[in-house]
Amino acid sequence: MTVHDPDEHEPDEPAAPAGAVELSARDRAVLALERRQWPGPGAKERAIREELGMVPVRYYQILNALLDDTRALAHDPITVNRLRRVRESRRDER
Repeated sequence: MTVHDPDEHEPDEPAAPAGAVELSARDRAVLALERRQWPGPGAKERAIREELGMVPVRYYQILNALLDDTRALAHDPITVNRLRRVRESRRDER
């Protein structure tokens, strides 16, 4: 029988609903990677693959879901609010 840690997400599992206590290690790693500055084209995508072991498309799906997660906002309000503003401005341009 396999024991499942309820605080950890499976690789393809969406972010936990609001009301859960804490972000998973994967979600915290995604936010930490997003806080960093990138020296040039391709560096971020390479870090996504090498450090997080996921393809960039999946990374951005997770990141987008985190922007709507109140736990992510509580964990890193500066990054989440900055990314929410960017997302909103891109929606307004459409």
